[in-house]
Amino acid sequence: VVHLVESGGGSVQAGGSLKLSCTASSYAYNNGCIGWFRQAPGKEREGVAGILGRESATYADFAKGRFTIYRDNGRAALYLQMNDLQPEDTAMYYCASTGSTLARGFGCLGPVKEYTDWGQGTQVTVSS
Repeated sequence: VVHLVESGGGSVQAGGSLKLSCTASSYAYNNGCIGWFRQAPGKEREGVAGILGRESATYADFAKGRFTIYRDNGRAALYLQMNDLQPEDTAMYYCASTGSTLARGFGCLGPVKEYTDWGQGTQVTVSS
């Protein structure tokens, strides 16, 4: 089991930026998919961005051009830089990892049920 801890959430106005961080308890997460997910009230959890090893990242359509996922393997850390935030980005953001080969076929953006290790989440609130 990999323990993940997110930080960096907060409240910003539309157009603002936030950088989320996720630290892992072990380097085991380097061997599979790791990504960011989010869940807004009343909605299902959805993939935001995912990355596998040293391969290029995959982004949900709403994240393309605004969000950047990157990792620091030396520190077992994962980041999500979010720019031009909009009210519809308001959600709880989670870091998650999995060794599932099925998740790799989805570009590490899902399926949510394939992810075995989750952080506690960090809240992002964007006001208009």
